[in-house]
Amino acid sequence: MSLHYTLDRAQEIADKLADVRARMDEVARLVAVSKYKPSSDVMAAYEKAGQLHFGENYVRVQGLEEKSKELPKEIQWHFIGSLQSNKCKILAAIPNLFVVETIDSAKKASTLDKACAAVARIQPLNIFLQVNTSGEESKSGMLPSEVLQVAQHVVAKCPHLKLAGLMTIGSPNPDLENGENPDFKARSKDDNTDEWNHGMSDDFERALQQGSTNIRVGSTIFGSRPPPTKSTA
Repeated sequence: MSLHYTLDRAQEIADKLADVRARMDEVARLVAVSKYKPSSDVMAAYEKAGQLHFGENYVRVQGLEEKSKELPKEIQWHFIGSLQSNKCKILAAIPNLFVVETIDSAKKASTLDKACAAVARIQPLNIFLQVNTSGEESKSGMLPSEVLQVAQHVVAKCPHLKLAGLMTIGSPNPDLENGENPDFKARSKDDNTDEWNHGMSDDFERALQQGSTNIRVGSTIFGSRPPPTKSTA
């Protein structure tokens, strides 16, 4: 992959990043979703706008593994795709992987924990538990009623993982209650995690107003994505 970018493209990305940052709380973390985008776009955002956190949803085939090898080690990668058991060891071996955002079962947490041990990862790997708060069958994630049990499993049985927070994706057309998205309000009373991760390009401002500490923005920064080609997660 090429890391070369044009000055016009770099300025376009930097301007869009600046616009998003101006619309968000300084306390929240901005994850620039770079999936399907070339490494040159990531490099432009890193060099020209100081962006450090990027999100990828594939491990291999022009995904996180390849990009992490050729791009600066200071970049903090977020894995935001569906996690397959046979990719856990590859993922765990990426030294600057900041967090896996899509743990949706105790079994998946245990598999990733064992992978971290197998590759002798130095520090516990941050994870978010993915919760399906909208109840849509098309979305991944555990039921809100399952969160406490899985969280307890991670804390007690997965020493190579650190439970950093929860993640959810709201429905595209929620029935708003007093301007709030009910999918973002469905937080467990027993949740004592540090982070609550919701909000993307279309709804990140509302998500921030409702307490999100980690937002994922892709097309608003990098432009529309091309149709995904067949790949290996």
